[in-house]
Amino acid sequence: MLSPEVLHAAHRSVLCWLATVDETGQPNVSPKEIFAPFDAEHIVIANIASPRSVRNVVLNPQVCVSFIDIFVQKGFKIIGTAQNVRRQDASYSHWAAPLQAMAGPRFPIHSVLVVQAQAVESIVAPSYRLYSAETTEQSQVESAMRTYGVRPT
Repeated sequence: MLSPEVLHAAHRSVLCWLATVDETGQPNVSPKEIFAPFDAEHIVIANIASPRSVRNVVLNPQVCVSFIDIFVQKGFKIIGTAQNVRRQDASYSHWAAPLQAMAGPRFPIHSVLVVQAQAVESIVAPSYRLYSAETTEQSQVESAMRTYGVRPT
């Protein structure tokens, strides 16, 4: 399900965005800084300060996780189901392992949201589709760097 291309993109992303839904159907999207692809079927996300996301997952496990390279303006969204694995659960250490090194001592991981992928879709900026003859990854990177006021190292 999670191809090498998707796994590579996830490893390169700084943030992912987790979309959940509450009991009234109200969507909630929140950034997650500590996340990792776990295997070809799962993404794990650290619950550091996410009480609403956790509550929503417990009520409705349907989620969407997205991540993009903000310079290239391409990425993926993963649609699936999530479960909240708490510290006291027997499988916690198994799922938390790749996140603990990322979090270090600064960020306490209260639980792990384990997302099982059911579908994967690519995300691309509209310029790639609308202006395909002139839009390249390089042109998108240059545009993003101008917008963000950064320069290559």
